[in-house]
Amino acid sequence: MRKIRAGLDIGPACGQKTQYIIREMASFAGRAGNRLGIVLLVLQCAILSACGGSVFGKVYEYEEDVHVSLDGSADVIVNASVPALVSLRGIDLSLDPAARLDRDRLRAAYTSPITDVTRVSRPWRRQGRPFVQIRVHVNDIRKLSQASPFSWSAYDLAEKDHVYVFKQTVGASALKRGSLTNVGWTGGELVAFRLHLPSKIVWHNARELETNETSDIARGNILAWEQLLTDRLDGRPIAIEVRMDRQSILYRTLWLFAGAFTAAVLLIGSLIWWTMRRGPKESEAA
Repeated sequence: MRKIRAGLDIGPACGQKTQYIIREMASFAGRAGNRLGIVLLVLQCAILSACGGSVFGKVYEYEEDVHVSLDGSADVIVNASVPALVSLRGIDLSLDPAARLDRDRLRAAYTSPITDVTRVSRPWRRQGRPFVQIRVHVNDIRKLSQASPFSWSAYDLAEKDHVYVFKQTVGASALKRGSLTNVGWTGGELVAFRLHLPSKIVWHNARELETNETSDIARGNILAWEQLLTDRLDGRPIAIEVRMDRQSILYRTLWLFAGAFTAAVLLIGSLIWWTMRRGPKESEAA
């Protein structure tokens, strides 16, 4: 049975670091005796959830996903709790967990002369707090700091020494730690800034939060810079830098595909020509 690698985040509330456990989920129930195996698996997931973790990987109180193109355009996806939007970005929203989320107000907060809000999702709940997703498009990532919700960052994208260099420096939050009433935070919540990059990464400074070791590039050419929510509230800066090839992966893939297709066409054409040329010669010989 093939092993499935599942990221299990055991938060600081349980006094443990993030652990990644390899489990044979499909065969586990069978080996443990069906019902007993299923019960134990569900119990394990429940314990992890109670500790602030997730069977599907890490969860974040606030995250920005930037899908950047080499021409400077970008799509930014923000997933965040309402308390995080209020405390980190100073957006005027109700902190009452039972209050109806004002999506029009949220859309207006993210709309600016240089940003186009493409979606504000319906809210969902996690650990008693409402979360929401906002999708924004910007034609020039270097101007994104002109939009108020992204003004805590300075962005730069430039070609230097035959590579593209992307930089982002995240500065102070809107409010300091302790500025809000209790919203259920334990101190172990995480914040993440993720980059989805269009071309081969030749260097980056992303590091694992738990070990401070250089981060691996995730599938899809993704890098993440993580920080504790408490540090983000205190305005501890994050310096992001990535260097990448001048040619996008898609562009290179299309050229490879075109080359392979052309070679196949030439091969088929050569076989047809060779077959047709041999035909008359064999007829004459007969």
